[in-house]
Parts: sequence; C-alpha cells; structure tokens
Amino acid sequence: MGKFVLIWWWIIGVFTAPITLADSMEINVNPLVKSVLLQEIIDDASAHDRIALSNQTYLGNAIINKPLTLIGHPRSIIDAQGQGSAITIASNDVNIKQLNILNWGDDQYELNAGILINDGMTNIVIADNVLTGDGFGIRADNSHHIEISHNLISGDAERFVLDRGDGIYLKRVDHAVINGNVIKDVRDGVYLESGKHSLVTNNQFSKQQYGIHYMYTEDDEAFNNAATKVDGGYALMNSKRINLHHNQVNGAAIFGVLLNMTNDSDVQANHVNNIVNANPKMPTGDEGKSMFIYGARDNRVYNNEFANSEIGIYMAMGGEGNQIYRNQFINNQAHVKYVGDTIVEWSHKEQGNYWSGFIGWDRTGDGFSEQAYQPSDHLDRLYWLYPEAHFLLKSPVASLLRWTQQQFQIMPEAGVMDSFPMMSPTANSNIGYAAELADYSYVNSNIVSTIQPSEHSLNK
Repeated sequence: MGKFVLIWWWIIGVFTAPITLADSMEINVNPLVKSVLLQEIIDDASAHDRIALSNQTYLGNAIINKPLTLIGHPRSIIDAQGQGSAITIASNDVNIKQLNILNWGDDQYELNAGILINDGMTNIVIADNVLTGDGFGIRADNSHHIEISHNLISGDAERFVLDRGDGIYLKRVDHAVINGNVIKDVRDGVYLESGKHSLVTNNQFSKQQYGIHYMYTEDDEAFNNAATKVDGGYALMNSKRINLHHNQVNGAAIFGVLLNMTNDSDVQANHVNNIVNANPKMPTGDEGKSMFIYGARDNRVYNNEFANSEIGIYMAMGGEGNQIYRNQFINNQAHVKYVGDTIVEWSHKEQGNYWSGFIGWDRTGDGFSEQAYQPSDHLDRLYWLYPEAHFLLKSPVASLLRWTQQQFQIMPEAGVMDSFPMMSPTANSNIGYAAELADYSYVNSNIVSTIQPSEHSLNK
C-alpha cells in the first residue's frame, strides 16, 4: 500500500517521505505550475500528513477538514482572490505555519478572515505567518486550546478604524495562547469575548482602536505587550479576574488602561506614557487618560507608572471601591480627575502613591510622608464644572488659593485623598518591561513586501 501511494504522488508531480508517525506522510509540492488550487492538495492528503508547499502562489478559499500540518516555503503565497476566507479550519489538530496569506474578503457578517476556525475545533496552532488583508486576520468561535504565535497581521490603513476587522478575534474560546505577534492597521489587535483562561504576551500593537479588548471574559492574563499610536491600550470591559501586568502603552489618544464594569482584577507594573487626545470632541471629559476607571470595583491598581498624560487616573460612576497604591504619577497635566461625591482613599496598608510636584515631610524615614496629599482639590472640581475657566488654572490667584487651602488643611467634601504619599519614585526597572520590537526578519524573509494580490493569478 505504501509503494502505491508513493508512485501515485510521483505521477502528479509530488513525492512523499515518511516522518515519525507511522500513519502520516510528508508531502513536498513540486513547483511545476504557476498557481494551483490549495484545496486540491488538501483533498489529496491523508490525515496527519505534513504538506510542505513550494515557492509559488496557491489559490485560497480552502477548507482543511482533516488533521494536517500545512507549512510554507519562504515564498509560499495563499491568495483568496478578494472573497471569503483564505483558509477555513474544520478539523481538530491542525497546524498552519510559514505562509503568506493575503487578499481575503471584507464581509465581517460572513466572518471573512485570513484564517477562520470553525466552531468546536481544538488543538490548533497558527505560527510564523504573514497575513495581509481586510476582514478578520484570524477568527475563532466556540473553540479551545488555540495557539497563535509569531504572526505579522496587517489590515487596511486607509479604512476608517471601525470598518476594519480585528487582527485576532476569539469568541467563547477557552485556553488561548497569543504570543509574539505584530498587529497593525486593524480595529482591535486582540479581541476576546466570553472566553476564559487566555494568555496574551509579547505582542506589539500599533495604529488601531485598542491593543487588547476584553469583553465578558474571566481569568485571563496579559503581560509584556506594547501598544503605540492607538486609541486605547488595554480595555477591560465587563470582565473578572484579569491580571494585566508589565505592559507598555505609549502615545495613545483616549486611554492607556480602561477598567469598565470589571471586577476583582489586578493592574500592576504597567508603564503608561503620553496619553494625549489631540482631537477632543468636547470641551471636557475627552482628555487623554493614563487610566480610566468607570463603574469598576474590587480591583487592585499598584506599582504602575502613569506619566506625561492629560490625566493620570480618571474615575467616575462607582469606581470608588478599588485599592490604588504604590503608583507613580509623573508630569501629568492633572494627576487625578474624580467625578463622585465621597472621599476616596488611595493608599493601602499605609502605602500611598508618588505624586510629582508634591512636597511633604518624612520624619520616620520610611519613604512616606506624614502629610496627606489631595491630588484634586476644590479648584479642580470648579474647573471641571466650568471648563471655560480652565485658562485661570495657573494664574497667581489660583496658586494663592491652592496654597491657602493646603496651609489650613481644608478638608474636601469629596475627592481623592492619599494619606501616605511616597516621597520619591521607586526605582523599579521592571515596570512595563515589554521587550524591544521583535526581530521579524525570519518572517519577512518569507515574503516580498511589494507584491500585490493582483500580481499572483493564473493569467500571469
């Protein structure tokens, strides 16, 4: 039977070689034609085969309906010809590696994607690919145990951001690992909805709405990611028990980290810098926020650095029930904006936060001031109510009023109070230790960046 299979593959221009599994074969596709249907190669393979594609173009809209490994030559191209999904996975135990996938459809209602994973699939690995196109880059629903690693995913920079597909979209997917991807010009870099136990690490996000967007998820972790030139860095919405730590956000417009109706989560050791909204839509309330807490409770925010932003932390609508301590607020236009009617204590176990511009005294030498600090005072609240008077914020009269309030310790009726402010910032080299931009030369060597989908057709 083995000899018959070998001769049969040789006749159609391919050869096979055995690999470690007794019931699987390695199929190397001979580049004898300009472009071929990928579906024909998949249909001719047996379960658990390893298909090694050659240096040529393959026409997409293919369905993998058996356990397979599909691996590309450095110049293997899968062209979906502008419609549908380039590759649909309809089987467990599928690996897709080292392919240049492009030109799939843009119909998000039909779930057009570079790689679409059907409901119920498990043990899927998508690694070392380059995906360029509209619609979703990679999408999966109702699945589990999916690994998406070291891919370069690019959308259409010319489209309005909300009209683009997400780079990676996972809905009701448990135990997903998303590692080492570079994602740009999409809607959200990674969108996770109603899943559990995901790990998102070592990814780079740029030129999109949000880097990571959690919706109704539980027990997730994200660390060592970096987001630049985005609307928002990391959005945690209606979720529980998220551990967001050691990430970077630089140059976002709206927020660095968002806690919206999210509970029992940890936001720690993140570096958030330069959150400035250059195009605000309202006179106030639309400023760039290092962190925005809205209706979120029982979360722990600590050891973060919030710097050079319009607002350090903006808190509103029931965000009082959180522990906020040992953070560093540095050179923000306003360290805090709190919309509420109670006194909120931002310290924990006699450990407060560092506030640039605060001058206190530390008689005990423990690094914390015996003088409390109120980062938002009566004048701040007045300016929030009457934003047209904001130009008076740095006037001599305003400075005198602030000084008088501090000297006489006029207690506010509402606002944020730090009873144990730190005297100096902590020297913590691990805050936001996202790795440098990954070297993707091994990925880029698989493609010719100037190639357009129209240059790869059967007519060429």
